[in-house]
Amino acid sequence: MGKTIIEKIIGAHVGRDVSPGDVADVRIDARVARDFGGANVVKNLRDNGLNIEDPGKTFFTFDCNPGGSDQKYAANQQTCRTFARDHGIAVYDIDKGIGTHLAIDEGLVGPGGTLISTDSHANILGAIGAFGQGMGDQDIAYAWANGSIWFSVPKSMRIVFCGRPGPGATPKDVVLACLRHFRASGLLGYAGEYEGGIVDDLSLDARITMASMATEMGGIITFFSPNEEVQAYCRRAGADVIAVKADRDAQYAAEAEIDIEGLPPLIARPGHPDDIVEVADAAGTKVDSVFIGSCTNGRYEDMKAAAGILRGRKVAPGVVLKIVPSTDTIWKRCLDEGIMETFKRAGALVGNAGCAGCAAGQIGQNGPGEVTVSTGNRNYPGKQGKGEVYLASPHTAAATAVAGAITIADDIPDSPAIFMPSMEPVRAPSTSEGSAVAERPTTVRGKVWLVDLDNVDTDMIYHNRHLAVTDIAEMGQYTFGNLDDWKDFPSRVEPGDIVVTGSNFGCGSSRQQAVDCFSSLGVALIIAKSFGAIYERNAINAGVPIMTADLSGAGLSDGDDIDVNLKTGIVTVVGTGKEFRGGPFSDVQMDIYGRGGLLRTG
Repeated sequence: MGKTIIEKIIGAHVGRDVSPGDVADVRIDARVARDFGGANVVKNLRDNGLNIEDPGKTFFTFDCNPGGSDQKYAANQQTCRTFARDHGIAVYDIDKGIGTHLAIDEGLVGPGGTLISTDSHANILGAIGAFGQGMGDQDIAYAWANGSIWFSVPKSMRIVFCGRPGPGATPKDVVLACLRHFRASGLLGYAGEYEGGIVDDLSLDARITMASMATEMGGIITFFSPNEEVQAYCRRAGADVIAVKADRDAQYAAEAEIDIEGLPPLIARPGHPDDIVEVADAAGTKVDSVFIGSCTNGRYEDMKAAAGILRGRKVAPGVVLKIVPSTDTIWKRCLDEGIMETFKRAGALVGNAGCAGCAAGQIGQNGPGEVTVSTGNRNYPGKQGKGEVYLASPHTAAATAVAGAITIADDIPDSPAIFMPSMEPVRAPSTSEGSAVAERPTTVRGKVWLVDLDNVDTDMIYHNRHLAVTDIAEMGQYTFGNLDDWKDFPSRVEPGDIVVTGSNFGCGSSRQQAVDCFSSLGVALIIAKSFGAIYERNAINAGVPIMTADLSGAGLSDGDDIDVNLKTGIVTVVGTGKEFRGGPFSDVQMDIYGRGGLLRTG
C-alpha cells in the first residue's frame, strides 16, 4: 500500500512503516524553543534533572519580543541565554527573526526532516516538505532530553486546486480561499497535501504563506512536495534534502477540490479568520492602521510587492503603516535594494525582524476602536489588540494604507479617504449630574505602614511594565511591585491607611500611575520627609493628600494609629500622644484637595 507524505516522513524517523492512528516515538531533527515558552522549557528540564540529548540539534529562537521591551520577556530571554551558554545550545537572538523561517533559511531542517517548536505555526515547515509541529513546554523539554517524542500519525487529506486565480490574486488569497472552504475546523486532525495545476509553480515564499495557515483550518500540517527550486534553496542553506512525495497509490482519508478559477483578492472580516469575502465587498471601509509582516507574509517577496505599490506614494493622512520583515537577512536585503527607503518615504514605521503584531506589545497591535488591515494569519478578538482586524495580502494591505480605506492595488483612488472630526459636542460635567465631590475631611486618622526607606523611585512604586494601564481601579494591584519586601502591600493595605516614608519619595519619572495607585487602594495619606518634585505636583494635582513631615523620632511601627491635621500640619501618635509638626496644606493644595483634583470644578 502506498504512503502519504506524513506517513513517509514519520516512518523514516521511527524506522518502520506507520499508518494513521499509530502512536510512534518520532526522532526530531530540530528541537526549538522560543522566548515564548522557552523559560518554561528550561524550568521543566531543571526541575526534573534532565540533560540535553544533542545540543547540536537544539535551538532557542527569540522572535515574539525582538525588542526585549517587556520585562517578563526580557527575563525569559536571559534565562534561556544563560542555559544555552551552560549547555552549548545555539541561540538565534532578538536580532535574527522568526524561528520557523530561520529553520528553513539556516538549514536547521530540510525536506523530509522533522522539527518541533513552541510555535503553533511550526507547521510552516510543510512548505519545504518537512514535518513541523507546535508543542507545549513539557513536550519540548522531553524532546530536548531524549531526542524524540511520541506522536499519533494523523490521517491525510488530498487537496486539489482547480483552475487558476485571477491576475490580482496572490498566494494569500489562495489560502484564504482554502480557509473559506474548510472554515475553522475542516482540516481538524488532518495532514493536508496540496496538489493541482498551480502547485508546482509556487515559489518558496508562496508555499510559506499557504503552509502557515493550516493551523487556522484546524490542520496538523499542510504539505507541498518540494520542487527543484525549493530543494536547491534548502541545499544552499546547508540542509539535508530528502524530497518526499506521496506514492501514486497512497491512501487518503478524504479529498477536497478548491475552485480558484478567476479568484479575486479576498479578505477576512474581523473576529474570525474564516469569515472571508471578496475585497470588493469590504471596499471603502475606513481604516486606522495597516500591518505588513508576520510568519505568513514577512518574506522578501512580500516586502517587494508592498514597496511596488508604495513607491512614489504616501500613506493616507492619519493612517499608521507598520512593516516588519520576518528575518534580519530579509531586512538587510530590503535595505540594500532601496525597499526600506521606499517604506520610509511613504511614511511607514519599520520594526525589527520578528513576529510583530501576533505577539502582545509588539509592532502591529491595535487599540480599542482601531480598524486594522493585517497580513497576519489570525484576527481573533484580542489577538492583535483590542480593535478590529481584517486579514489580507500585502498587495491589499499596501493599497489600503495609501487609500486610507480598504481597496485593491488596481483601485487606489487619486485622493485618499480622510478622517472626519466627530460632531459629538464636548462639555464639562455639571454638578447637577452628580459629579460634585463630597466635602473632604481636613483631619485624617489611620493605621501606619512604615516604609522606612529613602529615594523610593517611581519604578519601585509602579513599574514601567504597567504604564499602559489607564484605569485607576486596576492600578492598585501593582503598587510597590518592584520594591523588595513590599510587593505584597496591595494585599495587606486597607482603605484609610497611611503610608509613612523617608526622603525623596517618588523620585524618578513623571508617571502619574505612581500616585494614582495609592488612590486605587484607598490610601488616605502619604507622609514623607520629602517628595520628588514631579511626584509632589502629581499628587497635589490629583487631589491625593500628601504631607511633608519627619516622623523618624515618633517610634512608629506598622499598625500604629496616627491623627493628622491637614490644615495645621500637626501629626499625633494616638498611642503615646506625641505630636510632630509637618508641612500644612497650602491654600492651593487645600483648594485642589477639596475639589478632588486640579481638573475638577467642585
